[in-house]
Amino acid sequence: MSPIIPSLEVEAELLRAAPVVIGIDEVGRGALAGPVAVGVCAVRVDEVAVGYPEGLRDSKLLTPKMRARLAPEAQQWAFASAVGYAEAAEIDELGIGACLAAAAVRALGDLWQAGVDIERAAILLDGSHDWLTPGLSSPLAVTVRPKADRDCAAVAAAAVIAKEARDARMIALAEAHPQWAAYGWAANKGYGSAVHRDALREHGASTAHRRTWLHRILTSEPA
Repeated sequence: MSPIIPSLEVEAELLRAAPVVIGIDEVGRGALAGPVAVGVCAVRVDEVAVGYPEGLRDSKLLTPKMRARLAPEAQQWAFASAVGYAEAAEIDELGIGACLAAAAVRALGDLWQAGVDIERAAILLDGSHDWLTPGLSSPLAVTVRPKADRDCAAVAAAAVIAKEARDARMIALAEAHPQWAAYGWAANKGYGSAVHRDALREHGASTAHRRTWLHRILTSEPA
């Protein structure tokens, strides 16, 4: 069965009432280590008319090689894009829901700095729950759409950009801390692979782990 090809139909409809649509998706929500990342991708009538980069899909359906090619193409296509982060310590302190919103607000702030009219934008959020609005200081027009990362090109672009950016951060974190090599972050990007879980049981948690997430795995003191 062929993967569903995203379109710009939802974005075009939203642009009837707003000057810009901002697709939003998160990456790293279920990881055991590292930050959660939220990608934002702003498109206007001009970007919709041009059409999205060839091959753009839900980031989960793309190979690493395809994502590496598409991320810069998606950035060039977008009117503006950004990635916001919330670190592991914040997730432990505030919870993942609040940190998703915080990371999104940081990314939206970058879009505002780039000249995107955030207040008048239509926000297109992947998922079935509006985790963004509780973190906003003033309301925005948020449309929540399940499978938007699959069906809507602006959201797919946001996801691909965020995935590449977060993966690069996890690889850099692994390279900067060779003492954490056993966790295998260059390969698993902080997710709970068998290698990662075995290393946690043997070595305990690092300062980059979400320690409140590890009670079923971790039995030793943090490294």
